[in-house]
Amino acid sequence: MKLNCIGFILLLFLLKNLSFGQDNQQIMPNKSHNLKFNFIPQKWDEALPIGNGTLGALVWQKDTTLRLSIDRADLWDNRPMKGLDRPEFNYKWVTAQVEKKQYDIVQKYFDDPYELEVAPTKLPGAAIEFIGKNWGKPVSSELDIFNSEVIVKYSNNVNFRTFVHANQDIGWFRIENVDTINFKIIAPNYDAKGDKGKNNLSKLGYPKGKFTKTKNAKYYEQTISLDEKYAAIVRWRRHEINNIEGSWAIVMIRDSSKKEITETGMAITKTYLKELKNHAQWWSDFWNKSSVFLPDSVLEKQYYLDLYKFGSVARRGSPAISLQSVWTADNGKLPAWKGDFHFDLNVQMSYWLAYKSNHLSEAYSLIDFVESNWDNFKLYTKQFYGSSGINTPGVMTINGKPLGGWIQYACSPTVSSWIAQHYYLQWQYSKNRRFLERRCYPWFKETIAFLEQILIKNESGLLQLPISSSPEIHDNSLKAWFRTPTNFDNALIHFVFEKGAELASELKKDHDKIHFDSIFNMLQPLEIDVEKGLLIAKDNPYKQSHRHFSHLLAIYPLGLITAKNYNDNKILNHSLSTLDEYGSDYWTGYSYCWLANLKARAKDGDGAAKALKIFSEAFCSPNSFHLNGDQSSKKNSKIKDKVFTLEGNFGFAAGVQEMLIQDHEGWIEVFPAIPKEWKYVRFDNLRVSGAALVSAILENGNLDRIQFIAESNESYILKLPFKTWFVDQKDQSKVELVEPGKLKINLKKGESIWIKNGYE
Repeated sequence: MKLNCIGFILLLFLLKNLSFGQDNQQIMPNKSHNLKFNFIPQKWDEALPIGNGTLGALVWQKDTTLRLSIDRADLWDNRPMKGLDRPEFNYKWVTAQVEKKQYDIVQKYFDDPYELEVAPTKLPGAAIEFIGKNWGKPVSSELDIFNSEVIVKYSNNVNFRTFVHANQDIGWFRIENVDTINFKIIAPNYDAKGDKGKNNLSKLGYPKGKFTKTKNAKYYEQTISLDEKYAAIVRWRRHEINNIEGSWAIVMIRDSSKKEITETGMAITKTYLKELKNHAQWWSDFWNKSSVFLPDSVLEKQYYLDLYKFGSVARRGSPAISLQSVWTADNGKLPAWKGDFHFDLNVQMSYWLAYKSNHLSEAYSLIDFVESNWDNFKLYTKQFYGSSGINTPGVMTINGKPLGGWIQYACSPTVSSWIAQHYYLQWQYSKNRRFLERRCYPWFKETIAFLEQILIKNESGLLQLPISSSPEIHDNSLKAWFRTPTNFDNALIHFVFEKGAELASELKKDHDKIHFDSIFNMLQPLEIDVEKGLLIAKDNPYKQSHRHFSHLLAIYPLGLITAKNYNDNKILNHSLSTLDEYGSDYWTGYSYCWLANLKARAKDGDGAAKALKIFSEAFCSPNSFHLNGDQSSKKNSKIKDKVFTLEGNFGFAAGVQEMLIQDHEGWIEVFPAIPKEWKYVRFDNLRVSGAALVSAILENGNLDRIQFIAESNESYILKLPFKTWFVDQKDQSKVELVEPGKLKINLKKGESIWIKNGYE
């Protein structure tokens, strides 16, 4: 550290008077990040989305009416999947059929029902259509993401406003400058006649719903499976002169829901603007957690829209994020892929953004969901694997029960291992000791106990799975099973035993650590080609374009292979070169987001930004929803499907964060992968491993300063991004240069420090 007297005096003056950034205010989403149109979107998957993790709504125009497609995350047909109770539903039987190359019977028993049976499935809720004959023509529609409120304006000075309350399972609407209201509740197409389509809702066999109304309320009640019922309720009243306010809810009709129904009724005695203020405070707190500024307005807007969607669907007390969460398709059909929970990528990718964005509370929705289904997971593990310990279905219902499907992935033996990574990240980013002891470590222990019972010794005396797969290589075929370990399965198994030993050491469980290390040392190593990088499995290189980069899991998200040493860096770069070589013909939108994270890990900022730009411009609906296929004419993919799922949006936001800060190599590096032409970049309060919040600003292409705020008593290693640097005199005892280019920062909980560029 070079520090002369004049420089030190000048530094003290700067630190005393300098505010971080330009105005000492965090960069919030502003009007430029909103969704705004000079019309009302006319398709459900282009609608303006609002939600609170349990309830959601899509605001759009169907024909000439303003439509709210209303939804509830736990609205499910929970009848059991047919066929999964047969005795052949077990891992050993499937393994035997693979060995005999008699796979048709496996597909018939356990894959076909997923395609042929309509239930179990997520269900659409209902819709509310407002008929505004005297409202005039639509002038604009806007989603204000800062407040999560939609405002639609009409030419006759009529304003329609709506939000889903952040703290209550109630939706609100306010129609300004009208004296009457005309609306109707629209039931899903459960009793459609004559439609023989594969995904027709009438195939569920429900009786016709019941509609009732009173002076200031309308109800729609629907009986679904297993004698369960749900209701859509709308209440309204005149408020002030020429204003009408109302509330709506979807409730499951059980004894426990009586309170919900009562609260929905009481809501109408409150006012829209007062409830909006309470609701907006939650969102203000949400946005205050972190912020970014990017010089690319397209990427910055997409980032904030995706973070907004995360806040709308990930909440404690709500289910984990399913394929579409609270925005089930309003197209008269069953939702794509039953709207279920896919744990072969979709759910995991949906939480990649949570940790660095400083939204640990929202990330708990995954862990809470998993543990709420603990008993069903244990039952499934015993039934399918004949094992104790815990594994989870790869494709499951809201109750954690298996759905079958492509059984290689729907019943993968490493699902709980991938979930374990999210437990590990929650611990690393929070340093919550109680969480480690009571939740994280028990999940690792149960997962390891399960793996120990199914791993076998191969001819070399090393441990591997009897059969292995790699989502979704060779799709649903006999070839999708590998007799040697895939890098997908193997990377997850390596991760669980390596991190399990680390956690055991942290908790001073020496016996466990020795045991986990001994098994780790017996695992089959990853399959690597010196020229091609990571293979799919032994003698199986990646040699054709494929949407799922499952063979690269060891690079991202697991971080087992990094750029920090020469050999691993070669593997990383060769793996990505192979990916580039075979191109994007059969990639989906989420593939580009995963690629951005991989490119960022390779410190390729231009490549990461390019992948994110393609995603935003070619694989998103006008409302920013991730659509699986390429919607442009630029030949980014031969897949053209317009199917909405959420994971791509959240993978995008994670990719932005990986460009701005990384902490997986044993140190913290700021701006590790940004394009060369980016001259002004900033982030505030991105979270790093060790429970610190980091802020940094790049001005005129030079990194100006970095701030650390500790939320735990920890030491952090910073990869120094400048040749000379300064800290305040009072903080000099908190830092030491441990090796050239590496600064150790020792902070106690609540302490902060600035590291400033010396510009020499």
